[in-house]
Amino acid sequence: MITTGSSIISIYTEMTPNPETMKFVANKLLYPGKSLDVADETLAAASPLAKELFSFPFIKAVFIASNFVTLTKTPDTDDWQDVIPTIKTFLQEYLENGGVVVNEEEVAKMKHEATNTVNADDDDIVKRVKELLENYVKPAVEMDGGAIQFKSYNDGVVNLMLQGSCSGCPSSMVTLKAGIEGMMKRMIPEVKEVVAEAE
Repeated sequence: MITTGSSIISIYTEMTPNPETMKFVANKLLYPGKSLDVADETLAAASPLAKELFSFPFIKAVFIASNFVTLTKTPDTDDWQDVIPTIKTFLQEYLENGGVVVNEEEVAKMKHEATNTVNADDDDIVKRVKELLENYVKPAVEMDGGAIQFKSYNDGVVNLMLQGSCSGCPSSMVTLKAGIEGMMKRMIPEVKEVVAEAE
Protein backbone atom coordinates (compact mmCIF):
# COMPACT_ATOMS: atom_id res chain seq x y z
CA MET A 1 0.00 0.00 0.00
CA ILE A 2 1.37 3.40 -0.94
CA THR A 3 0.86 6.09 1.66
CA THR A 4 1.14 9.70 0.64
CA GLY A 5 1.02 11.31 4.06
CA SER A 6 -2.18 12.10 5.89
CA SER A 7 -5.05 13.08 3.68
CA ILE A 8 -6.68 16.45 4.06
CA ILE A 9 -9.99 16.13 5.84
CA SER A 10 -12.79 18.54 5.12
CA ILE A 11 -15.88 18.83 7.27
CA TYR A 12 -19.13 20.55 6.40
CA THR A 13 -22.30 20.92 8.40
CA GLU A 14 -25.90 20.19 7.57
CA MET A 15 -28.96 21.23 9.52
CA THR A 16 -31.21 18.38 10.65
CA PRO A 17 -34.98 18.55 11.26
CA ASN A 18 -34.15 18.55 14.99
CA PRO A 19 -32.98 22.05 16.09
CA GLU A 20 -30.92 20.53 18.91
CA THR A 21 -28.79 18.46 16.53
CA MET A 22 -26.28 19.30 13.82
CA LYS A 23 -24.76 16.91 11.28
CA PHE A 24 -21.01 17.16 10.66
CA VAL A 25 -20.10 15.42 7.39
CA ALA A 26 -16.54 14.33 6.58
CA ASN A 27 -14.98 13.59 3.20
CA LYS A 28 -13.98 10.15 4.50
CA LEU A 29 -15.84 7.15 5.86
CA LEU A 30 -15.88 7.11 9.64
CA TYR A 31 -17.96 4.00 10.34
CA PRO A 32 -18.92 2.42 7.01
CA GLY A 33 -22.23 0.56 6.94
CA LYS A 34 -22.75 0.83 10.68
CA SER A 35 -23.84 3.34 13.28
CA LEU A 36 -23.13 3.99 16.94
CA ASP A 37 -25.40 6.02 19.18
CA VAL A 38 -23.54 7.41 22.18
CA ALA A 39 -26.52 8.84 24.04
CA ASP A 40 -24.43 10.04 26.98
CA GLU A 41 -20.88 10.15 28.28
CA THR A 42 -21.16 6.84 30.17
CA LEU A 43 -21.27 5.00 26.82
CA ALA A 44 -18.27 6.84 25.37
CA ALA A 45 -15.83 3.95 25.94
CA ALA A 46 -16.99 2.53 22.59
CA SER A 47 -15.81 5.63 20.74
CA PRO A 48 -12.62 7.55 21.54
CA LEU A 49 -13.95 10.25 19.19
CA ALA A 50 -17.19 10.57 21.18
CA LYS A 51 -15.20 10.68 24.42
CA GLU A 52 -13.24 13.66 23.10
CA LEU A 53 -16.41 15.37 21.87
CA PHE A 54 -17.99 15.06 25.32
CA SER A 55 -15.14 17.21 26.65
CA PHE A 56 -16.98 20.15 25.06
CA PRO A 57 -19.46 21.30 27.73
CA PHE A 58 -22.26 21.92 25.21
CA ILE A 59 -22.35 18.36 23.75
CA LYS A 60 -25.15 16.17 25.10
CA ALA A 61 -25.11 13.19 22.68
CA VAL A 62 -23.02 11.85 19.80
CA PHE A 63 -24.19 9.68 16.90
CA ILE A 64 -21.64 8.25 14.43
CA ALA A 65 -22.57 6.66 11.11
CA SER A 66 -21.12 6.18 7.65
CA ASN A 67 -19.32 9.47 6.89
CA PHE A 68 -20.88 11.76 9.48
CA VAL A 69 -21.23 12.60 13.16
CA THR A 70 -24.49 14.03 14.46
CA LEU A 71 -24.11 16.04 17.65
CA THR A 72 -26.88 17.01 20.05
CA LYS A 73 -26.25 20.17 22.04
CA THR A 74 -27.42 20.96 25.54
CA PRO A 75 -30.64 23.03 25.55
CA ASP A 76 -28.89 25.98 27.27
CA THR A 77 -26.33 26.34 24.46
CA ASP A 78 -27.51 29.42 22.60
CA ASP A 79 -26.76 28.80 19.00
CA TRP A 80 -25.01 26.23 16.85
CA GLN A 81 -23.34 29.01 14.87
CA ASP A 82 -21.29 29.95 17.96
CA VAL A 83 -19.76 26.48 18.34
CA ILE A 84 -19.62 25.05 14.79
CA PRO A 85 -16.15 26.48 13.92
CA THR A 86 -14.65 24.95 17.08
CA ILE A 87 -16.18 21.52 16.40
CA LYS A 88 -15.19 21.55 12.72
CA THR A 89 -11.58 22.36 13.58
CA PHE A 90 -11.51 19.68 16.28
CA LEU A 91 -12.96 16.99 13.96
CA GLN A 92 -10.61 17.93 11.14
CA GLU A 93 -7.52 17.70 13.34
CA TYR A 94 -8.70 14.52 15.09
CA LEU A 95 -9.30 12.70 11.80
CA GLU A 96 -6.16 14.03 10.06
CA ASN A 97 -4.09 12.78 13.00
CA GLY A 98 -5.59 9.30 12.60
CA GLY A 99 -7.71 9.45 15.76
CA VAL A 100 -9.76 6.31 16.47
CA VAL A 101 -13.44 6.84 15.71
CA VAL A 102 -14.90 3.60 17.08
CA ASN A 103 -13.36 0.90 19.26
CA GLU A 104 -14.93 -2.33 17.96
CA GLU A 105 -13.89 -4.34 21.03
CA GLU A 106 -15.83 -1.98 23.29
CA VAL A 107 -18.79 -1.94 20.91
CA ALA A 108 -18.92 -5.74 21.10
CA LYS A 109 -19.25 -5.52 24.89
CA MET A 110 -22.25 -3.22 24.65
CA LYS A 111 -25.58 -4.94 24.37
CA HIS A 112 -26.89 -4.67 20.83
CA GLU A 113 -30.55 -5.44 20.79
CA ALA A 114 -31.63 -3.06 18.05
CA THR A 115 -30.49 -3.92 14.56
CA ASN A 116 -31.79 -4.10 11.02
CA THR A 117 -29.59 -7.10 10.22
CA VAL A 118 -31.66 -10.10 9.21
CA ASN A 119 -30.95 -13.17 11.35
CA ALA A 120 -31.53 -16.77 10.29
CA ASP A 121 -34.07 -17.26 13.05
CA ASP A 122 -36.14 -14.17 12.19
CA ASP A 123 -39.63 -15.06 11.06
CA ASP A 124 -40.85 -13.98 7.64
CA ILE A 125 -42.56 -10.78 8.80
CA VAL A 126 -39.50 -9.63 10.78
CA LYS A 127 -37.25 -10.29 7.75
CA ARG A 128 -39.51 -8.18 5.54
CA VAL A 129 -39.68 -5.37 8.14
CA LYS A 130 -35.87 -5.29 8.49
CA GLU A 131 -35.31 -5.31 4.72
CA LEU A 132 -37.77 -2.47 4.28
CA LEU A 133 -36.00 -0.44 7.01
CA GLU A 134 -32.57 -1.13 5.52
CA ASN A 135 -33.50 -0.39 1.89
CA TYR A 136 -36.05 2.42 2.15
CA VAL A 137 -35.89 4.06 5.57
CA LYS A 138 -32.16 4.04 6.38
CA PRO A 139 -30.98 6.13 3.39
CA ALA A 140 -33.63 8.79 4.07
CA VAL A 141 -33.04 9.18 7.81
CA GLU A 142 -29.25 9.13 7.38
CA MET A 143 -29.62 12.22 5.21
CA ASP A 144 -31.14 13.90 8.27
CA GLY A 145 -28.33 12.68 10.53
CA GLY A 146 -30.17 9.88 12.28
CA ALA A 147 -31.00 6.20 12.23
CA ILE A 148 -34.00 4.03 12.90
CA GLN A 149 -33.32 0.49 14.10
CA PHE A 150 -35.62 -2.51 14.44
CA LYS A 151 -36.28 -3.45 18.06
CA SER A 152 -39.11 -5.99 18.05
CA TYR A 153 -42.23 -7.25 16.32
CA ASN A 154 -45.17 -8.59 18.24
CA ASP A 155 -48.70 -9.25 17.11
CA GLY A 156 -48.84 -6.65 14.34
CA VAL A 157 -46.87 -3.98 16.24
CA VAL A 158 -43.38 -3.01 15.04
CA ASN A 159 -41.22 -1.37 17.73
CA LEU A 160 -38.37 0.81 16.43
CA MET A 161 -35.58 2.73 18.12
CA LEU A 162 -34.79 6.28 17.06
CA GLN A 163 -31.14 7.35 17.14
CA GLY A 164 -29.08 10.43 16.35
CA SER A 165 -31.12 13.42 15.20
CA CYS A 166 -34.27 11.25 15.09
CA SER A 167 -34.15 10.81 18.86
CA GLY A 168 -36.22 13.52 20.52
CA CYS A 169 -36.97 15.28 17.24
CA PRO A 170 -40.52 16.65 16.98
CA SER A 171 -40.81 15.81 13.27
CA SER A 172 -39.55 12.24 13.67
CA MET A 173 -42.91 11.14 15.09
CA VAL A 174 -44.64 12.45 11.99
CA THR A 175 -42.10 10.64 9.81
CA LEU A 176 -42.65 7.49 11.82
CA LYS A 177 -46.44 7.52 11.76
CA ALA A 178 -47.18 9.09 8.37
CA GLY A 179 -44.19 7.76 6.46
CA ILE A 180 -42.85 4.52 7.88
CA GLU A 181 -46.08 3.13 9.33
CA GLY A 182 -47.99 3.92 6.13
CA MET A 183 -45.34 2.26 3.95
CA MET A 184 -45.09 -0.83 6.16
CA LYS A 185 -48.86 -1.33 6.27
CA ARG A 186 -48.96 -1.15 2.47
CA MET A 187 -46.00 -3.46 1.87
CA ILE A 188 -46.44 -5.83 4.83
CA PRO A 189 -50.19 -6.29 5.47
CA GLU A 190 -49.54 -8.04 8.81
CA VAL A 191 -48.21 -4.78 10.30
CA LYS A 192 -50.95 -2.88 12.15
CA GLU A 193 -48.93 -0.23 13.96
CA VAL A 194 -45.41 1.20 14.25
CA VAL A 195 -44.25 2.57 17.60
CA ALA A 196 -40.91 4.01 18.66
CA GLU A 197 -38.84 4.47 21.71
CA ALA A 198 -35.90 6.77 22.05
CA GLU A 199 -32.83 5.09 23.50
